[in-house]
Amino acid sequence: MMPPEEESLDGGGDRDGGLVLLQGLKSGSTRKGCDPFAQTQRSKLQHRRARINQQINKEMRMRAGAENLFRATSNNKVKETVALELSYVNSNLQLLKEELEELNSSMDVYQNDRLLSSSSESISVPMIPLGLKETKELDLLAPLKDFISEHYGEEGILFEKEIKEFMELRQAMRTPSRNEAGLELLMEYYNQLYFLDSRFFPPTKSLGVFFHWYDSLTGVPSHQRALAFEKGSVLFNIGALHTQIGARQDRASLPGLNQAIDAFQKAAGAFNYLKENFSNAPSLDMSAASLNMLVRLMVAQVQECVFEKMTLLRAQHDFLARLQLAQEAARVEDVYSLVHQTMTQAHVKDYVPFSWTTMVHVKSEHFKALSHYFAAIALCDCPVASDAELPEQEKAFIQFHVTMPEGPSLRVLLQDPEERRKLGKAHLKKAIMKHEEAMRIHGLCKILRKMDILQEVLSFAHKRSLSKYSEIDHEEDFFETGDAPDVHPKTHQKPEIKSPSFSQVKVTDIFHRLGPLSVFSAKNKWYPVRRVHLMRGENGFGFTLRGDSPVLIAGVIPGGCAAEAGLKEGDYIILVNGKDCRWSKHAEVVQLLKSTGEEGVEIGVITLQGSEGPKAADKKAAAMSSGSGMLKSNKENSRKSLMNSKGASTLLVWSKKSKRSKKSTYGVPFTAVGDNEAMY
Repeated sequence: MMPPEEESLDGGGDRDGGLVLLQGLKSGSTRKGCDPFAQTQRSKLQHRRARINQQINKEMRMRAGAENLFRATSNNKVKETVALELSYVNSNLQLLKEELEELNSSMDVYQNDRLLSSSSESISVPMIPLGLKETKELDLLAPLKDFISEHYGEEGILFEKEIKEFMELRQAMRTPSRNEAGLELLMEYYNQLYFLDSRFFPPTKSLGVFFHWYDSLTGVPSHQRALAFEKGSVLFNIGALHTQIGARQDRASLPGLNQAIDAFQKAAGAFNYLKENFSNAPSLDMSAASLNMLVRLMVAQVQECVFEKMTLLRAQHDFLARLQLAQEAARVEDVYSLVHQTMTQAHVKDYVPFSWTTMVHVKSEHFKALSHYFAAIALCDCPVASDAELPEQEKAFIQFHVTMPEGPSLRVLLQDPEERRKLGKAHLKKAIMKHEEAMRIHGLCKILRKMDILQEVLSFAHKRSLSKYSEIDHEEDFFETGDAPDVHPKTHQKPEIKSPSFSQVKVTDIFHRLGPLSVFSAKNKWYPVRRVHLMRGENGFGFTLRGDSPVLIAGVIPGGCAAEAGLKEGDYIILVNGKDCRWSKHAEVVQLLKSTGEEGVEIGVITLQGSEGPKAADKKAAAMSSGSGMLKSNKENSRKSLMNSKGASTLLVWSKKSKRSKKSTYGVPFTAVGDNEAMY
């Protein structure tokens, strides 16, 4: 979990009580991504996406240059030539975007193989997964070495190992495997970005590094200096990877369905978290409108999995179970209708692939047809209720339709087989109409027409309804089949939006050798190290120590050894007789001082700029003693004015609002409490 300084987090996402961000000994191991050259279907798809992204980037640069030349020149002949070139470039861009749209519509690549080869009755409708956002390689070696030398006063070359380790981690997270290990890799990198931000991104200065990412659906490149853009893009990929994991599950089995439900709920949580905590997104895929659409799409896919789960669990010939199936199908239709409305809104319509919009519309009509089909099956195939079963069936049937059907009373309807057949026939008539509408909409999209599995599902459902209608249709039926009322949507498992649980992946600060973040961070500045030699007097060294990592000089006795050596309240002890004490505990520093002989002790101290004096020192110690154990720093928003002043585009920033859960707890990597204060 990210510390309070970036806390605009949803408390519900921290179910495990917060992430202990260890800054102690490093484990020395870094997770690796999957082989980027592996010739799997998914990797080929991702390679094509990367190639198209690069071509789009090239064409957009050419278009920008041509437009600038067109505006700058007054020569008509040059203008005509540039206009012709622009038409070629725009045509190429359109073709590339169409190719990328077709790539984003390759849903069958992410589906489970068993679903593609099952019998018609058990085939599941394909789910919509998202491709990962692509990013360029990032060379941080020189910028971080320079910053370490300038800000921390250390030799940058001594930290090459740590910088390369971080860069290797970033390179690995570009190609995460489509499983739990891939998610952990993205989470690990996301959590490491907190430390990178705290160490190397001061609120008043730019590091001069640009983060490049491509839009997931359009391939349009964006770049920013703000680390928030990197964080947001990684979060988006966490959500996208969850969609791919959900789509690959075997939904013909109960365990597979449960895993798919969990994956899509977590995908919805990641996109919702991104929407609530980031603003001013530079790319359309991370805009509020797009993220809202993605959240609703994931919730709809969860609801579809719940319906499929119900078909596996419910008894086949039970009247109440059939009614519940019909209501579940109506609920799926309801949520997909909402997604379709969202996709056709002005800010999203031209952005979302047409195949997605069509698929959602097809599913809406398909599940509406299924709701009427299962209503008909309940009425026509299930036996008439006994006197003992009648009250329960009456109660369920009262809430089954949106409006009560015309005709006889409810009791007569449930106990008269002929009346049940008439109403069932009306439901089947409506089911057939909706099946045909779903097939018509499906035929409008060239990409979906190529998807054999979807065609097979729609065709099978349509033929099943036609067959049932022929079975219950009698030659002597002279009555006109009425219009069946719609089924009232109802679900027995409401989808849950699961926010990312960052606490599941514990990380250690790669740059922990720079010292505890309470002092050694990008937002703090300190004076050069002062080395002083102290001799123990009658009253000791003449100062009071407090806290841990690093130990703080909380008080200096006037006229004592420490005062004469120039030590002041608020100084931090970082060296004792040449031993690095930045990470030392209070007791360890005390032991080093006590072991001093007659020759005295040489200590190295630093003073934070602006923290000189007793009041400032006490204020600093109090902040260190806070329950979170971490000092609050400026949020991403504090860098916005700086970046804009340097001509940068609108930045993706953290939301200012804080929604930290009261139950959330955080690990304390550096603690300073008042009760271990003592004089030495």
